Amino acid sequence: MRLSILDNGHRLRAKLFLSITSKQPPDIVKMLLYRPGFLTRPLLDLTAPAMRGPSYWTAGEREFLAMSTAVLHECPFCVDSHAELTRIAGQGEIDPSRPDAARPEVRTIQAFLETVTLNPDQIALPDLPQAAIREALRVNLVWNVVNRLANAFGFVLREGQLESGTRALHRFGYRFPGFLLAGGPADEHEDPVENMRYSVFTAPAVTDPALRTAAATGDGLPAPLQPFTEKVRDASYRLTDADFAELKTKYQEDEVYEITVAAAVGAALRSFDAGQQKLDA
Repeated sequence: MRLSILDNGHRLRAKLFLSITSKQPPDIVKMLLYRPGFLTRPLLDLTAPAMRGPSYWTAGEREFLAMSTAVLHECPFCVDSHAELTRIAGQGEIDPSRPDAARPEVRTIQAFLETVTLNPDQIALPDLPQAAIREALRVNLVWNVVNRLANAFGFVLREGQLESGTRALHRFGYRFPGFLLAGGPADEHEDPVENMRYSVFTAPAVTDPALRTAAATGDGLPAPLQPFTEKVRDASYRLTDADFAELKTKYQEDEVYEITVAAAVGAALRSFDAGQQKLDA
């Protein structure tokens, strides 16, 4: 973890939960339980139905799509996690090591999501039901956020975490106990996508909303924020300890955290919005 606050900056309730449930909590859990009102609550409100709610896509296929997105971001933490979750949730219906064996509809939506992720200005809608495309876009949105943050903050899988962590995620359906997520800005919208947009870019936080909005696009940012946020948005796998060390000479860790999240969420929403606009045209 490249920010010490993600290791030891949690509220008392989260510290107690982490100490009781695991001797070595996974990095993703530590990030999600740090200041949950800023990102986590709307993100999990989006993730649980996207990954385990009613859908055209099976749970195993959605895990496979999550793994495919992680491959695009070169995120080994997420590739390994979702390959294992594909096996668990799919129960043999889909083999993460043999993508060509997936049903044709999955291969079609996989190719579509690749374009959404990497080239959102070049989207062409696939020949699939609109509801299926909308559901897949939400899966893609979640992991376009999380993959970037996993790379940025340097998530790693430690011994035993792959098996225990993936089984816990599957068992609880991507849900956390409500008392761990309390606090932060009140939800403004029924749609968790819009709540995430509001929470990350508009609600009061340590940094100014204008700075968080600029981090999403790169417009008007001073050095070293401009090249840093560009990496978060476009090549998060290239981020290094040195990138964070440079920022921490000028900004507090809470500020770096918010700027990183804003850049990741901004890039993910750009792709998601492009897909939604094609559907609504």
